[in-house]
Amino acid sequence: MDTPVKQQTAPRETATSGRRAGVARSVWRWLPTEVDARVRFLGWLSLVWQVILVGTGGAVRLTASGLGCPTWPKCTAASITNTPAMGIHGVIEFTNRTLTIALTIVVIAMFLSVLRMRKTRPDLFWLSFWIGMSIPAQAVLGGITVLLKLNPYVVGAHFVVSIVLVVLTAALVVRIHTEPGPRHRVVPRWFAATAWALAVAVAVTVLLGILTTGSGPHPGDAGTKRNGLDTVLMEHVHSLPAYVTAGLLLLLVGASIGITVGAVRRYLLWLTAIVILQIGVGLLQVNTGLPEWLVGIHMVLASLLVAATTAVVMNLTAPDTR
Repeated sequence: MDTPVKQQTAPRETATSGRRAGVARSVWRWLPTEVDARVRFLGWLSLVWQVILVGTGGAVRLTASGLGCPTWPKCTAASITNTPAMGIHGVIEFTNRTLTIALTIVVIAMFLSVLRMRKTRPDLFWLSFWIGMSIPAQAVLGGITVLLKLNPYVVGAHFVVSIVLVVLTAALVVRIHTEPGPRHRVVPRWFAATAWALAVAVAVTVLLGILTTGSGPHPGDAGTKRNGLDTVLMEHVHSLPAYVTAGLLLLLVGASIGITVGAVRRYLLWLTAIVILQIGVGLLQVNTGLPEWLVGIHMVLASLLVAATTAVVMNLTAPDTR
């Protein structure tokens, strides 16, 4: 009785394996071998989604929903999703977690879209790879944040990783729209040095902003402790590198009028608009008692600030066609 069963099963298993191999080959052949509309779309979608996650993460904190799902990875000890008893805080926190899953799908799709270009476009391959590797790290850090009851320093580290991901995806988008190969500097040396100094000032501004927020009135949950720093003092300290950023930016914009800087000028203008908005929102929120909606806008603008700064720095060089 056993022998006929084996004789019937083997061809069926072989046919199933053959179909799977055929599907895999079809998918592989469908993947792009050069940058096309699919790659560009997924690159921009990755960047936009990272910024959206910054906004929704801010909403979780600013609505005191940080412990809306009190456990991790489940929302409660008995449920993966939020329950009606958890109210609006549970909805907000679980929505943010769901959007993170959606971002993971986008990032995986982005990586697959450049997989066949790993030899011709290693820059796109490795940027996509490290963005993908950062997602589980970010998820684990988010879980630690919940388990440690929104420790302000862990929350700050969570935001730092989000900003790093914005930088990586902005770099990915820039490289998607440029030719591969060796590159050469297209601006004077002093201009490039000033642009890098601007990038450092932006990084310091964001880091001090995180510490300032950690001392302020929006802990993410009513019972969460703050970092103990003086909020008023931190606001002044945070503003110093912001004004340095504005001064360096003004210098670069003025200098770009009289010299050839390629695509840098366009990104400098975008960066100028973001800096003006960011300073305006920052001053407004400080003088109106830090309302939640203004703090949220300030956080989203911070992500746009680092994205635009990344674009400026990466366009200091251009593909070498000489």
